[in-house]
Amino acid sequence: MSPSVHTSSPSAVTPARRELAEAPFLVAARGGRPARLPVWFMRQAGRSLPEYRALREGIPMLRACFDPELLTEITLQPVRRHGVDAAILFSDIVVPLYAAGVDIEIVPGTGPVVAEPVRSAAAVAALPRLEPEQVAPVAEGVRRLVGELGSTPLIGFAGAPFTLASYLIEGGPSRNHEHTKSLMHAEPELWHTLADRLAEVTLTFLRAQLAAGVDAVQLFDSWAGALSERDYRRFVLPHSAKVLDGIAEAGVPRIHFGVGTGELLTAMRDAGADVVGVDWRVPLDAAVRRLGTDRPAVVQGNLDPAVLLGSWTAVESEVRRIATEGLAADGHVFNLGHGVLPQTDPEVLTRVVELVHSL
Repeated sequence: MSPSVHTSSPSAVTPARRELAEAPFLVAARGGRPARLPVWFMRQAGRSLPEYRALREGIPMLRACFDPELLTEITLQPVRRHGVDAAILFSDIVVPLYAAGVDIEIVPGTGPVVAEPVRSAAAVAALPRLEPEQVAPVAEGVRRLVGELGSTPLIGFAGAPFTLASYLIEGGPSRNHEHTKSLMHAEPELWHTLADRLAEVTLTFLRAQLAAGVDAVQLFDSWAGALSERDYRRFVLPHSAKVLDGIAEAGVPRIHFGVGTGELLTAMRDAGADVVGVDWRVPLDAAVRRLGTDRPAVVQGNLDPAVLLGSWTAVESEVRRIATEGLAADGHVFNLGHGVLPQTDPEVLTRVVELVHSL
């Protein structure tokens, strides 16, 4: 069942986007050299923070994502604690599907689970479309955040069509994505119909966030690394491009990230990304070489999250290495190569921010 629809709000008027021209994160994301190296962490608003665990106790994930007050507080927590250079909207990849009415839930310890996998033309045709009013609580949360973040930019959040499709087709998280790949190759027309529908869902979700005032967006294609570059360009790139091109007129930086996508970096930028997220498997200077010199190379990453569980000596060494490798890029936003692990000591994250800012 989808969340209740909020059709009005005392702050429903679209705000003017904040003037944050000197914000280090936005300067770097646009290919410039900011006053300091900016840093934020994927999953910075989450389980590594005791204040987050206390706030979320007994509250299901999707309920939290549709509570403007709660998602505002959760999004602000790491900004207050760590002093990061950007906030990212607290959300989940399946939020727009849930909002549209897809029977999906996040099962603790498993992840998103779909009641009825989508593997036929009839199932694709039955997928509901997302209307902006169905994500009005999220937009309200964005408006609240814009009012409270001061000079800290806010990054919007959405899952890319391929990753959304994979959850729908597989019925949940998958190691091999066998049903997804099978449908792609056996029924390419059906695949493209499904991916196009999901691109529209993602576009609607991101446009609602942009209208409410986010300063950048990150498109997560969590599972794209399961594909060859050939298959990515044939089956995925056109639909991610539809999303990224569809928000180009907003004029905000567009970050594109996936896990295990070292062979796809150029293709992911070709989809329309201004900033390419790089996981820990590829050094940033090598990623810049792969991206080539025909366009500015702006990268985000890429400390291995597991390193944060080791000694500070090891963490400091890796942070310094990555900052040095990032100098090869036209712009570099320091981040992890994936999300913060739940068992990470928050104090280590704070020290990383302080170190990055000192470099």
